[in-house]
Amino acid sequence: MTTVNRVYNFSSGPAVLPVPVIEEIQRDLMALPSVGMSILEISHRSAAFEAILAQAEADVRAVAGVPANYKVLFLQGGASTQFSMVPMNLLTPGTTADYIDSGSWGDKAVKEAKKVGTVNVAASTKAENYSRVPLQSELKLTPGAAYVHMTSNNTIEGTEYKTLPEVGHAPLVNDTSSDMFSRPLDVAKHALIYSGAQKNLGPSGVTLVIIREDLLTRSQKSLPSMLNYAVQAENGSMYNTPPTFAVYTLGLVMKWLIGQGGLVTIATVNERKAAKLYAEIDRTGFYRGTAHKDCRSLMNVTFRLATEDLEKTFVKESTAAGLDGLKGHRSVGGMRASIYNAFPEHGIDALVAFMREFEAKRG
Repeated sequence: MTTVNRVYNFSSGPAVLPVPVIEEIQRDLMALPSVGMSILEISHRSAAFEAILAQAEADVRAVAGVPANYKVLFLQGGASTQFSMVPMNLLTPGTTADYIDSGSWGDKAVKEAKKVGTVNVAASTKAENYSRVPLQSELKLTPGAAYVHMTSNNTIEGTEYKTLPEVGHAPLVNDTSSDMFSRPLDVAKHALIYSGAQKNLGPSGVTLVIIREDLLTRSQKSLPSMLNYAVQAENGSMYNTPPTFAVYTLGLVMKWLIGQGGLVTIATVNERKAAKLYAEIDRTGFYRGTAHKDCRSLMNVTFRLATEDLEKTFVKESTAAGLDGLKGHRSVGGMRASIYNAFPEHGIDALVAFMREFEAKRG
C-alpha cells in the first residue's frame, strides 16, 4: 500500500478533517455497508439516507444539548446565504435589527441585512482594524429589536468572544461558522445559530442552522421557499435534494467529536493547542500577534512579522516544510494558523519548532 504524505493543513476552510473520518469515508465510498451503493449515489429519499440524516441531527443535538423546542436544519449556500435568510425571515416590517460588527464577516452580514430592512450597528471595532470584539459597555441596543446579530469568532482577524454579550430579551442570532462546537455552547441563550460546515463540522456544501421554533412564525409565505426557515423545517431539510455527501460527513464528524469526549474535552485540547502557539508568538517580539490578548481566537491565530518581505519568505519556507495554508487573508495580510478541532497537536509543535528555527536564521 502506498504511504500517503499528509502536510499540516492550517487552512481556514475548507479545513482539516479528522483522519479517522477520512479513513471511514475512503473505506465506505464505493458502497455503504448493507446498502451496496456509494453515499454519492443513494437517493435522498431512500431509507438509508433518511437514517443518515436522522442520526446526524440526533448527534448534533447530543453534542450541543439542543433543547427540544429548537429545529436543526441542514441547508445550503454557506453562512453567506444566512446573511440574507436571517433578515428575510426575522426582520419583520416596522422593526429594527441590531448588528454587532466585530469583523469582516459581520460587516458583510450588515450589508446584506440593510438590503432587507432597517439595521442598527450596535457597536463596531472596524476603526481598530477589528483587533478586538466590542465591549458590553459599547453596545447601543434598540429597544424591542427584532434580533441582535453577532459573530462569535472572526476567522480573518483572529478574535473571539469569550462570553456572550447581554442583549436583554431580544433574540440573539449568532454566526458561529469558525468556532462551532470548539467549546461548550449554551443553545438556550440563542434564538438562532448558524455555521458553514467547512471549518469545524465537515466539508463545504452544508450549513448547520439551529433555530428556536417560535421564530418560525415570522417566516412569511411570500418568501422564496428555499429561503424560508418554516418551509425548510416543515420538510425536515429536504424541501429539495440536500447536500447528501456533506451531511453524511458532518454526521461522521459528530460521531468523532462524541468519541473525543464532547465539547468540554475538545475545549481543553483547543485551549492547550492555542496556548502553545500564542506563547511562541509572545516569546521574543520577533512575531507580533494582531488580536488583543483578552479576545484571542482559539481557532484562528493571526500574527505578523517585521516586514512583508519577511512574511513572504516565512510563507514560502513554511509551505516547503509541510506547513500549508499559513498565509493570512488577502484583506489583512500577515500570517494565520487555523487550528480547528481536527487539527493535530503535533502539528502545533511542528509549527512552533519551525518558527523558532526561522527566527534563529532571520532574527
